[in-house]
Amino acid sequence: MTIRTTLAGLALAPALALPLALPAAAQDMNTATAALMNTEGEEIGTATLEETASGLTHVTIEAEGISEGIHGVHIHETGDCGDGDFSAAGGHLAGDMEHGLVEGGPHPGDLPNAHVQSDGVLAMEAFKSDLDWDMLMDDDGAAFVIHAGADDYESQPSGDAGDRVACGVFEAG
Repeated sequence: MTIRTTLAGLALAPALALPLALPAAAQDMNTATAALMNTEGEEIGTATLEETASGLTHVTIEAEGISEGIHGVHIHETGDCGDGDFSAAGGHLAGDMEHGLVEGGPHPGDLPNAHVQSDGVLAMEAFKSDLDWDMLMDDDGAAFVIHAGADDYESQPSGDAGDRVACGVFEAG
């Protein structure tokens, strides 16, 4: 049974027949997770990207078995960690930007350095305002990489952070 209400001679459809707009917090937001593998092929943690209602992307990284010290961490342009040195992940997700904290920077894939204590645990979070989800989830995907050394935030094209010690391919959801 359909109930119609009239207002000044106009017929109004029942409220349930109209599409419902959910509040931003309840709408599906983009999320992506990468299972991080070390060079021996062991799973050591995860990197997660979650789009927030504010439009920022919340980045969380948790890994273990990382050497003590400062490590560059980046989102790379290709979702491929299949080779032993993780070079298949390509360069940083760059868009049209320069690397680091220089004029014309940073890359969308640049993140702050991660500091690892003697227990080998890397745990950090950051917010990104410039991630393009179409670039992240394009045909060749994207990867998350942990480097052996610190990113100097200026050397081109990638911050001179050294070898890649862990890598994971982002998967939606």
